[in-house]
Amino acid sequence: MAGITADMVKQLRDKTGAGMMECKAALSEAQGNMEEAITLLRKRGLAQAAKRAGRTTAQGTISSYIHLGGKIGVLLEVNCESDFVARTEDFQSLVREVGMHIAAADPKWVRREDVPADAIEKEKSIYRAQMESSGKPANVLDKIIEGKLGSFYSQFVLLDQPSVRDGALTIGQLVAQTSAKTGENISIGRFARFRVGELSE
Repeated sequence: MAGITADMVKQLRDKTGAGMMECKAALSEAQGNMEEAITLLRKRGLAQAAKRAGRTTAQGTISSYIHLGGKIGVLLEVNCESDFVARTEDFQSLVREVGMHIAAADPKWVRREDVPADAIEKEKSIYRAQMESSGKPANVLDKIIEGKLGSFYSQFVLLDQPSVRDGALTIGQLVAQTSAKTGENISIGRFARFRVGELSE
């Protein structure tokens, strides 16, 4: 497996949602060729989320999660394509995992597209101000800013956040893995996180 770096494995996981060991094995078999590794995973049914992306998720569940101690609650909508999958243990485990994660990590948005443009511009302006005396060329600064935005997303966007239970996986990757296991498109809908007392009059 010489030449297969941790960063390559992470890139493949980000693109496919497949597990770490599967990604390592595919990259090794493909001799480090990323596109060939993706093809191998797809052939094995471990990277099927892209094929299912256009299918409607009209079933699913709205679930509640109460954090230990009863001080924080979460309401969460997770969607899938059929009532059958909504009742499976894999799906229910994902719902519990995401509910627990939201309670602990306090995300602000589900996906990057949900982040208001003004919030992104505010972050960019802060990063620019921090680096304006660095003397770096504009194109280099733009790349640095994009990198910092990635860190912003992983802090506040649910699907980009590392799982509180397994920091090696993002919530988006957990969703993709469950989607691969169940054979259906799964998506996170809305969520609400609240503390005791916030819902009282």
